[in-house]
Amino acid sequence: MLYSLFNYLDTLDVPGAGLFHYISFRSAMALITSLIVSMFIGKYIIQYLQRLQIGETIRDLGLEGQMQKKGTPTMGGIIIILSILVPVLLFVDLSNIYIILMIITTVWLGFIGFLDDYIKVFKKDKKGLSGKFKMIGQVGLGIIVGITFYFSDDVLIREKVVSPSANIATMQNYSEKHIERNGAVKYYRDVKSTKTTIPFVKNNEFDYKWLVSFLGDYSNKFMWLAFVLIVIFIITAVSNGANLTDGLDGLAAGTSSIIGLTLGLLAYVSGNIIFADYLNIMYLPNVGELMIFASAFVGATVGFLWYNSFPAQVFMGDTGSLTLGGIIAVFAIAIRKELLIPLLAGIFLIENLSVMLQVSYFKYTKKKYGEGRRIFLMSPLHHHYQKKGYPEAKIVTRFWIAAIFLAVLTIVTLKVR
Repeated sequence: MLYSLFNYLDTLDVPGAGLFHYISFRSAMALITSLIVSMFIGKYIIQYLQRLQIGETIRDLGLEGQMQKKGTPTMGGIIIILSILVPVLLFVDLSNIYIILMIITTVWLGFIGFLDDYIKVFKKDKKGLSGKFKMIGQVGLGIIVGITFYFSDDVLIREKVVSPSANIATMQNYSEKHIERNGAVKYYRDVKSTKTTIPFVKNNEFDYKWLVSFLGDYSNKFMWLAFVLIVIFIITAVSNGANLTDGLDGLAAGTSSIIGLTLGLLAYVSGNIIFADYLNIMYLPNVGELMIFASAFVGATVGFLWYNSFPAQVFMGDTGSLTLGGIIAVFAIAIRKELLIPLLAGIFLIENLSVMLQVSYFKYTKKKYGEGRRIFLMSPLHHHYQKKGYPEAKIVTRFWIAAIFLAVLTIVTLKVR
Protein backbone atom coordinates (compact mmCIF):
# COMPACT_ATOMS: atom_id res chain seq x y z
CA MET A 1 0.00 0.00 0.00
CA LEU A 2 2.61 2.54 1.08
CA TYR A 3 4.92 1.15 -1.61
CA SER A 4 2.41 2.01 -4.34
CA LEU A 5 1.63 5.39 -2.76
CA PHE A 6 5.27 6.46 -2.56
CA ASN A 7 5.98 5.19 -6.05
CA TYR A 8 3.23 7.53 -7.25
CA LEU A 9 4.59 10.38 -5.14
CA ASP A 10 8.04 9.77 -6.61
CA THR A 11 6.64 10.39 -10.09
CA LEU A 12 5.54 13.80 -8.75
CA ASP A 13 9.10 14.46 -7.52
CA VAL A 14 8.05 14.55 -3.86
CA PRO A 15 11.27 14.69 -1.77
CA GLY A 16 12.05 11.43 0.04
CA ALA A 17 9.56 9.32 -1.90
CA GLY A 18 12.41 7.61 -3.76
CA LEU A 19 13.47 5.86 -0.56
CA PHE A 20 10.82 3.23 -1.20
CA HIS A 21 12.76 2.05 -4.24
CA TYR A 22 15.42 0.65 -1.90
CA ILE A 23 14.86 -2.87 -0.59
CA SER A 24 17.19 -2.15 2.35
CA PHE A 25 15.04 0.79 3.52
CA ARG A 26 11.76 -1.11 3.18
CA SER A 27 13.28 -4.12 4.94
CA ALA A 28 14.29 -1.96 7.89
CA MET A 29 10.83 -0.40 8.05
CA ALA A 30 9.18 -3.83 7.87
CA LEU A 31 11.36 -5.11 10.73
CA ILE A 32 10.59 -2.12 12.93
CA THR A 33 6.87 -2.22 12.13
CA SER A 34 6.55 -5.94 12.83
CA LEU A 35 8.31 -5.52 16.18
CA ILE A 36 6.01 -2.64 17.14
CA VAL A 37 2.87 -4.47 16.00
CA SER A 38 3.76 -7.71 17.81
CA MET A 39 4.68 -6.00 21.06
CA PHE A 40 1.74 -3.57 20.97
CA ILE A 41 -1.08 -5.91 19.98
CA GLY A 42 0.42 -8.87 21.82
CA LYS A 43 -0.73 -7.82 25.28
CA TYR A 44 -4.26 -7.09 24.06
CA ILE A 45 -4.56 -10.42 22.28
CA ILE A 46 -3.25 -12.23 25.37
CA GLN A 47 -5.77 -10.42 27.57
CA TYR A 48 -8.55 -11.30 25.13
CA LEU A 49 -7.52 -14.96 25.08
CA GLN A 50 -7.45 -14.98 28.87
CA ARG A 51 -10.98 -13.57 29.02
CA LEU A 52 -12.09 -16.36 26.71
CA GLN A 53 -10.25 -18.76 29.02
CA ILE A 54 -8.29 -20.15 26.12
CA GLY A 55 -5.69 -22.02 28.10
CA GLU A 56 -3.34 -24.81 27.14
CA THR A 57 -4.40 -28.25 28.37
CA ILE A 58 -1.35 -29.86 29.95
CA ARG A 59 -0.80 -33.61 30.24
CA ASP A 60 1.33 -34.54 33.23
CA LEU A 61 4.44 -36.10 31.68
CA GLY A 62 6.58 -35.71 34.76
CA LEU A 63 8.56 -32.78 33.37
CA GLU A 64 9.87 -30.12 35.71
CA GLY A 65 7.76 -26.95 35.72
CA GLN A 66 5.24 -28.48 33.34
CA MET A 67 2.09 -28.16 35.42
CA GLN A 68 2.82 -24.49 36.18
CA LYS A 69 2.04 -23.82 32.50
CA LYS A 70 -1.54 -25.02 32.89
CA GLY A 71 -3.98 -22.31 31.81
CA THR A 72 -1.45 -20.30 29.80
CA PRO A 73 -3.27 -18.87 26.76
CA THR A 74 -2.60 -20.57 23.46
CA MET A 75 -3.35 -19.59 19.82
CA GLY A 76 -0.71 -16.85 20.19
CA GLY A 77 0.34 -17.55 16.61
CA ILE A 78 -2.30 -14.94 15.72
CA ILE A 79 0.17 -12.34 17.01
CA ILE A 80 2.88 -13.64 14.65
CA ILE A 81 0.58 -13.78 11.63
CA LEU A 82 -0.73 -10.22 12.10
CA SER A 83 2.78 -8.92 12.76
CA ILE A 84 3.93 -10.41 9.46
CA LEU A 85 0.98 -9.35 7.32
CA VAL A 86 0.72 -5.72 8.44
CA PRO A 87 4.25 -4.62 7.39
CA VAL A 88 4.16 -6.85 4.31
CA LEU A 89 0.95 -5.20 3.08
CA LEU A 90 2.47 -1.80 3.78
CA PHE A 91 5.97 -2.07 2.35
CA VAL A 92 6.17 -4.71 -0.39
CA ASP A 93 5.26 -4.76 -4.06
CA LEU A 94 2.01 -6.71 -3.86
CA SER A 95 2.17 -7.58 -7.56
CA ASN A 96 5.31 -9.67 -6.98
CA ILE A 97 4.51 -13.37 -7.48
CA TYR A 98 6.82 -14.47 -4.67
CA ILE A 99 5.14 -12.12 -2.20
CA ILE A 100 1.68 -13.29 -3.29
CA LEU A 101 2.64 -16.90 -2.58
CA MET A 102 4.15 -16.02 0.80
CA ILE A 103 0.95 -14.24 1.84
CA ILE A 104 -1.14 -17.22 0.71
CA THR A 105 1.15 -19.55 2.69
CA THR A 106 0.87 -17.44 5.83
CA VAL A 107 -2.92 -17.21 5.73
CA TRP A 108 -3.47 -20.81 4.55
CA LEU A 109 -1.40 -22.59 7.19
CA GLY A 110 -2.41 -20.05 9.82
CA PHE A 111 -6.04 -21.02 9.19
CA ILE A 112 -5.28 -24.76 9.40
CA GLY A 113 -3.38 -24.25 12.65
CA PHE A 114 -6.20 -22.07 14.01
CA LEU A 115 -8.74 -24.82 13.30
CA ASP A 116 -6.53 -27.33 15.12
CA ASP A 117 -6.18 -25.07 18.17
CA TYR A 118 -9.87 -24.17 18.11
CA ILE A 119 -10.92 -27.84 18.26
CA LYS A 120 -8.46 -28.53 21.09
CA VAL A 121 -9.50 -25.53 23.17
CA PHE A 122 -13.19 -24.95 22.51
CA LYS A 123 -14.28 -28.48 21.60
CA LYS A 124 -12.08 -29.95 24.35
CA ASP A 125 -10.73 -32.54 21.92
CA LYS A 126 -7.04 -33.10 22.71
CA LYS A 127 -6.45 -34.66 19.29
CA GLY A 128 -7.38 -31.41 17.55
CA LEU A 129 -7.84 -31.35 13.79
CA SER A 130 -7.65 -34.80 12.26
CA GLY A 131 -4.21 -35.61 10.91
CA LYS A 132 -5.88 -36.49 7.60
CA PHE A 133 -7.40 -33.03 7.21
CA LYS A 134 -4.18 -31.35 8.31
CA MET A 135 -2.31 -33.32 5.66
CA ILE A 136 -4.90 -32.39 3.02
CA GLY A 137 -4.34 -28.73 3.87
CA GLN A 138 -0.56 -29.04 3.56
CA VAL A 139 -0.84 -30.98 0.30
CA GLY A 140 -3.28 -28.39 -1.06
CA LEU A 141 -0.82 -25.60 -0.35
CA GLY A 142 1.98 -27.64 -1.91
CA ILE A 143 -0.05 -28.07 -5.10
CA ILE A 144 -0.74 -24.32 -5.34
CA VAL A 145 2.89 -23.38 -4.69
CA GLY A 146 4.36 -26.10 -6.91
CA ILE A 147 2.13 -25.39 -9.90
CA THR A 148 2.65 -21.64 -9.62
CA PHE A 149 6.44 -21.91 -9.42
CA TYR A 150 6.53 -24.36 -12.31
CA PHE A 151 4.16 -22.65 -14.75
CA SER A 152 4.26 -18.93 -13.88
CA ASP A 153 6.12 -16.78 -16.40
CA ASP A 154 7.16 -14.50 -13.52
CA VAL A 155 9.27 -17.23 -11.87
CA LEU A 156 12.55 -17.18 -13.78
CA ILE A 157 16.28 -17.48 -13.36
CA ARG A 158 18.82 -15.33 -15.20
CA GLU A 159 21.49 -17.52 -16.70
CA LYS A 160 24.76 -16.53 -18.26
CA VAL A 161 25.19 -17.20 -21.97
CA VAL A 162 28.76 -18.33 -22.47
CA SER A 163 29.27 -17.93 -26.23
CA PRO A 164 26.39 -16.22 -27.98
CA SER A 165 26.78 -15.75 -31.70
CA ALA A 166 27.44 -12.17 -32.71
CA ASN A 167 24.19 -11.69 -34.58
CA ILE A 168 22.02 -13.21 -31.85
CA ALA A 169 23.72 -11.44 -28.95
CA THR A 170 22.38 -8.12 -30.08
CA MET A 171 18.85 -9.44 -30.31
CA GLN A 172 16.19 -9.13 -27.63
CA ASN A 173 16.56 -12.84 -26.76
CA TYR A 174 19.06 -11.67 -24.17
CA SER A 175 17.55 -9.59 -21.41
CA GLU A 176 20.82 -8.22 -20.04
CA LYS A 177 24.23 -7.20 -21.35
CA HIS A 178 26.98 -6.47 -18.83
CA ILE A 179 30.38 -5.00 -19.66
CA GLU A 180 33.19 -5.93 -17.28
CA ARG A 181 36.04 -3.63 -16.24
CA ASN A 182 38.40 -5.51 -18.52
CA GLY A 183 36.12 -4.81 -21.46
CA ALA A 184 34.69 -8.33 -21.61
CA VAL A 185 30.99 -8.53 -22.42
CA LYS A 186 28.67 -10.96 -20.62
CA TYR A 187 25.21 -11.80 -21.88
CA TYR A 188 22.30 -13.07 -19.79
CA ARG A 189 18.80 -14.26 -20.50
CA ASP A 190 15.81 -14.97 -18.28
CA VAL A 191 14.52 -18.53 -18.63
CA LYS A 192 12.10 -20.96 -17.02
CA SER A 193 14.07 -23.55 -15.10
CA THR A 194 13.74 -26.32 -12.53
CA LYS A 195 17.30 -25.83 -11.31
CA THR A 196 18.11 -25.46 -7.63
CA THR A 197 21.23 -25.05 -5.49
CA ILE A 198 23.31 -27.90 -4.07
CA PRO A 199 25.53 -27.03 -1.08
CA PHE A 200 29.25 -27.88 -0.97
CA VAL A 201 29.44 -28.67 -4.71
CA LYS A 202 31.56 -26.64 -7.13
CA ASN A 203 29.08 -26.60 -10.00
CA ASN A 204 26.35 -26.16 -7.43
CA GLU A 205 23.20 -26.45 -9.50
CA PHE A 206 20.90 -29.44 -9.73
CA ASP A 207 18.08 -29.73 -12.27
CA TYR A 208 15.03 -31.65 -11.09
CA LYS A 209 14.57 -32.82 -14.67
CA TRP A 210 17.21 -35.43 -13.92
CA LEU A 211 14.72 -37.21 -11.63
CA VAL A 212 12.42 -38.03 -14.54
CA SER A 213 15.06 -38.42 -17.25
CA PHE A 214 14.43 -42.18 -17.27
CA LEU A 215 11.04 -41.45 -18.87
CA GLY A 216 12.77 -40.34 -22.06
CA ASP A 217 10.44 -38.45 -24.39
CA TYR A 218 7.77 -38.32 -21.67
CA SER A 219 10.01 -36.59 -19.12
CA ASN A 220 8.85 -33.09 -20.05
CA LYS A 221 5.20 -34.10 -19.72
CA PHE A 222 5.64 -35.46 -16.20
CA MET A 223 8.26 -33.01 -14.91
CA TRP A 224 5.63 -30.71 -13.40
CA LEU A 225 4.17 -33.60 -11.40
CA ALA A 226 7.55 -34.57 -9.96
CA PHE A 227 8.25 -30.95 -9.05
CA VAL A 228 4.89 -30.53 -7.30
CA LEU A 229 5.43 -33.74 -5.29
CA ILE A 230 8.84 -32.44 -4.15
CA VAL A 231 7.27 -29.14 -3.06
CA ILE A 232 4.52 -30.98 -1.16
CA PHE A 233 7.10 -33.11 0.66
CA ILE A 234 9.21 -30.10 1.66
CA ILE A 235 6.26 -28.06 2.93
CA THR A 236 4.82 -30.99 4.88
CA ALA A 237 8.16 -31.99 6.42
CA VAL A 238 9.25 -28.50 7.49
CA SER A 239 5.85 -27.38 8.83
CA ASN A 240 5.56 -30.58 10.88
CA GLY A 241 9.15 -30.16 12.08
CA ALA A 242 8.39 -26.66 13.35
CA ASN A 243 5.25 -28.01 14.99
CA LEU A 244 7.25 -30.64 16.91
CA THR A 245 9.85 -28.06 17.96
CA ASP A 246 7.17 -25.94 19.62
CA GLY A 247 7.42 -27.59 23.03
CA LEU A 248 9.45 -25.22 25.20
CA ASP A 249 9.06 -21.51 25.87
CA GLY A 250 10.72 -19.55 23.06
CA LEU A 251 12.22 -22.57 21.30
CA ALA A 252 10.26 -22.52 18.02
CA ALA A 253 10.04 -18.72 17.79
CA GLY A 254 13.74 -18.14 18.50
CA THR A 255 14.90 -20.88 16.13
CA SER A 256 12.58 -19.62 13.39
CA SER A 257 13.88 -16.05 13.71
CA ILE A 258 17.45 -17.27 13.16
CA ILE A 259 16.38 -19.30 10.11
CA GLY A 260 14.32 -16.38 8.79
CA LEU A 261 17.24 -13.96 9.05
CA THR A 262 19.47 -16.35 7.11
CA LEU A 263 16.88 -16.89 4.39
CA GLY A 264 16.46 -13.12 4.11
CA LEU A 265 20.19 -12.67 3.50
CA LEU A 266 20.15 -15.45 0.91
CA ALA A 267 17.17 -13.82 -0.81
CA TYR A 268 18.98 -10.48 -0.90
CA VAL A 269 22.15 -11.81 -2.54
CA SER A 270 20.13 -14.02 -4.92
CA GLY A 271 18.09 -11.01 -6.00
CA ASN A 272 21.09 -8.70 -6.49
CA ILE A 273 22.90 -9.33 -9.76
CA ILE A 274 26.21 -7.92 -8.48
CA PHE A 275 26.33 -10.13 -5.37
CA ALA A 276 24.98 -13.14 -7.27
CA ASP A 277 27.68 -12.78 -9.92
CA TYR A 278 30.42 -12.32 -7.31
CA LEU A 279 29.30 -15.34 -5.28
CA ASN A 280 28.65 -17.34 -8.45
CA ILE A 281 25.12 -18.22 -7.40
CA MET A 282 21.82 -18.16 -9.27
CA TYR A 283 20.44 -14.70 -9.91
CA LEU A 284 16.67 -14.69 -9.51
CA PRO A 285 14.90 -11.61 -10.91
CA ASN A 286 12.44 -9.96 -8.49
CA VAL A 287 13.25 -12.34 -5.62
CA GLY A 288 14.96 -9.57 -3.65
CA GLU A 289 11.50 -8.39 -2.56
CA LEU A 290 11.41 -11.44 -0.28
CA MET A 291 14.05 -9.75 1.90
CA ILE A 292 11.28 -7.42 3.08
CA PHE A 293 9.02 -10.37 3.90
CA ALA A 294 11.89 -12.03 5.78
CA SER A 295 12.43 -8.84 7.81
CA ALA A 296 8.76 -8.82 8.80
CA PHE A 297 9.05 -12.52 9.68
CA VAL A 298 12.09 -11.94 11.91
CA GLY A 299 10.48 -8.92 13.59
CA ALA A 300 7.29 -10.90 14.25
CA THR A 301 9.08 -13.89 15.79
CA VAL A 302 11.42 -11.75 17.91
CA GLY A 303 8.50 -9.56 19.00
CA PHE A 304 6.56 -12.69 19.94
CA LEU A 305 9.47 -13.74 22.15
CA TRP A 306 8.68 -10.70 24.32
CA TYR A 307 5.69 -12.68 25.57
CA ASN A 308 6.78 -16.24 24.78
CA SER A 309 10.21 -16.32 26.42
CA PHE A 310 10.48 -18.26 29.68
CA PRO A 311 8.17 -18.19 31.55
CA ALA A 312 5.75 -17.84 28.65
CA GLN A 313 2.69 -15.60 28.89
CA VAL A 314 1.28 -17.16 25.74
CA PHE A 315 1.91 -20.19 23.52
CA MET A 316 1.86 -19.94 19.74
CA GLY A 317 -0.04 -23.21 19.29
CA ASP A 318 -0.41 -24.85 15.90
CA THR A 319 -1.65 -21.48 14.63
CA GLY A 320 1.93 -20.27 14.86
CA SER A 321 4.11 -23.35 14.50
CA LEU A 322 2.55 -24.70 11.29
CA THR A 323 2.67 -21.20 9.79
CA LEU A 324 6.34 -20.67 10.67
CA GLY A 325 7.37 -24.01 9.19
CA GLY A 326 5.36 -23.46 6.02
CA ILE A 327 6.79 -19.98 5.50
CA ILE A 328 10.34 -21.27 5.88
CA ALA A 329 9.69 -24.10 3.40
CA VAL A 330 8.05 -21.99 0.68
CA PHE A 331 10.62 -19.21 1.13
CA ALA A 332 13.51 -21.66 0.66
CA ILE A 333 11.88 -23.11 -2.46
CA ALA A 334 11.33 -19.61 -3.87
CA ILE A 335 15.02 -18.68 -3.59
CA ARG A 336 16.12 -22.12 -4.86
CA LYS A 337 17.81 -23.03 -1.57
CA GLU A 338 15.48 -25.81 -0.44
CA LEU A 339 18.30 -28.39 -0.42
CA LEU A 340 19.90 -26.29 2.32
CA ILE A 341 16.91 -26.84 4.62
CA PRO A 342 18.32 -29.99 6.32
CA LEU A 343 21.33 -27.88 7.32
CA LEU A 344 19.70 -24.52 8.02
CA ALA A 345 16.64 -25.97 9.73
CA GLY A 346 18.66 -28.73 11.36
CA ILE A 347 16.87 -28.19 14.68
CA PHE A 348 13.53 -28.99 13.04
CA LEU A 349 15.09 -32.00 11.30
CA ILE A 350 16.58 -33.47 14.47
CA GLU A 351 13.33 -32.97 16.38
CA ASN A 352 11.48 -34.78 13.59
CA LEU A 353 14.01 -37.60 13.45
CA SER A 354 13.96 -38.08 17.22
CA VAL A 355 10.22 -38.75 17.11
CA MET A 356 10.47 -41.04 14.08
CA LEU A 357 13.33 -43.04 15.60
CA GLN A 358 11.60 -43.30 18.96
CA VAL A 359 8.33 -44.55 17.52
CA SER A 360 9.98 -46.93 15.03
CA TYR A 361 12.33 -48.43 17.60
CA PHE A 362 9.52 -48.83 20.14
CA LYS A 363 7.35 -50.70 17.63
CA TYR A 364 10.27 -52.85 16.44
CA THR A 365 11.35 -53.90 19.94
CA LYS A 366 7.77 -54.53 21.03
CA LYS A 367 7.29 -56.87 18.09
CA LYS A 368 10.65 -58.60 18.61
CA TYR A 369 10.86 -58.75 22.41
CA GLY A 370 7.25 -58.30 23.44
CA GLU A 371 8.14 -55.08 25.23
CA GLY A 372 8.72 -51.69 23.65
CA ARG A 373 12.05 -50.00 24.29
CA ARG A 374 13.11 -46.39 23.80
CA ILE A 375 16.18 -44.65 22.41
CA PHE A 376 15.46 -41.36 24.18
CA LEU A 377 14.01 -40.79 27.61
CA MET A 378 11.28 -38.90 25.79
CA SER A 379 10.70 -37.40 22.36
CA PRO A 380 10.89 -34.88 20.75
CA LEU A 381 14.54 -34.37 21.64
CA HIS A 382 14.07 -31.27 23.80
CA HIS A 383 11.93 -33.33 26.21
CA HIS A 384 14.75 -35.89 26.46
CA TYR A 385 16.98 -33.19 27.97
CA GLN A 386 14.16 -32.10 30.27
CA LYS A 387 13.92 -35.67 31.54
CA LYS A 388 17.66 -35.59 32.18
CA GLY A 389 17.10 -32.64 34.50
CA TYR A 390 18.30 -29.70 32.38
CA PRO A 391 16.46 -26.42 33.12
CA GLU A 392 14.11 -25.36 30.33
CA ALA A 393 15.80 -22.00 29.73
CA LYS A 394 19.21 -23.70 29.34
CA ILE A 395 17.86 -26.19 26.78
CA VAL A 396 16.27 -23.40 24.73
CA THR A 397 19.40 -21.25 24.80
CA ARG A 398 21.61 -24.15 23.71
CA PHE A 399 19.25 -25.02 20.87
CA TRP A 400 19.40 -21.35 19.76
CA ILE A 401 23.21 -21.52 19.79
CA ALA A 402 23.07 -24.67 17.67
CA ALA A 403 20.66 -22.91 15.28
CA ILE A 404 23.08 -19.95 14.95
CA PHE A 405 25.94 -22.35 14.19
CA LEU A 406 23.88 -24.05 11.49
CA ALA A 407 22.87 -20.67 10.04
CA VAL A 408 26.49 -19.53 9.77
CA LEU A 409 27.44 -22.84 8.18
CA THR A 410 24.61 -22.40 5.68
CA ILE A 411 25.92 -18.97 4.65
CA VAL A 412 29.43 -20.39 4.38
CA THR A 413 28.20 -22.86 1.75
CA LEU A 414 27.96 -19.93 -0.66
CA LYS A 415 31.75 -19.94 -0.94
CA VAL A 416 32.84 -23.38 0.29
CA ARG A 417 32.38 -25.83 -2.58
